[in-house]
Amino acid sequence: MVVSVGRLHREPQPFKPTGRLPTHMHFDSRTQAALREVGLSTAEIRAAADGVVDRVRRDADDLAAFFEGGGEYHTDLQLAHGDADVVEQHVEWIDLYTHAADIRGYLRLDGWGVPVEGGRVLDRAEEDDSEGRPRAVELTLGGSVGDRVRFATEAEAL
Repeated sequence: MVVSVGRLHREPQPFKPTGRLPTHMHFDSRTQAALREVGLSTAEIRAAADGVVDRVRRDADDLAAFFEGGGEYHTDLQLAHGDADVVEQHVEWIDLYTHAADIRGYLRLDGWGVPVEGGRVLDRAEEDDSEGRPRAVELTLGGSVGDRVRFATEAEAL
């Protein structure tokens, strides 16, 4: 130990890795308690939380693929200068990131943009693979929109 000006200081200890990476729990304490009450162990709850994170990442990837390259999309976005239920809207790009169970980002439309506060795939095209390409998605848009908005490659998909 080192004594300095009447105070006791501990010498710095070297970092000792535990071999475990920190795993963040994505359920609040009430949810965790309820899951334990129905018989899930901490390891099972952690596995479920990790599953949520994986699904959110897949959804974000699917949403990004849906808008890849931009273009014209059919949408139920309510525009101030129109009263149609479904309109065509040009999308320039989307930039998404995930944090735990959240999808966030930014959607750039024709001449304006809006924050993305969530999203999900609504309908997939039927192809040989079980997943298929998304035909319709829903984004929770923040800012001046403040609503859930659907986008589709074909108007009938809405």
